[in-house]
Amino acid sequence: MTSTSLPAAGAWVEPDAPLADAPNGGDAPAGGASFAAALQDAFSAAGSALQRADAAERAFARGHGGLQEMVLERAQADVLVSLASATASRAAQALTTVLGMQV
Repeated sequence: MTSTSLPAAGAWVEPDAPLADAPNGGDAPAGGASFAAALQDAFSAAGSALQRADAAERAFARGHGGLQEMVLERAQADVLVSLASATASRAAQALTTVLGMQV
């Protein structure tokens, strides 16, 4: 690596140094929530979307709801469940990779 590829003077940050403007010394994202809390929020959003889809399906079956609302709620729930599943899979894969590293 040549000196021309390094950042300008004053811009260099040590890799292990915590970020000064990040809450908790860089342990949490800028929003202040941990990854676990964000993941839990995503799963609870997927759960509530499934409940709304179920309610829309029941209303349609009783003749009180429309087909469009039922299909929309189910599609939204399917997308959120798929996203939550992919996120959990990627997190597990990353954890497996980290734990498999030799120190």
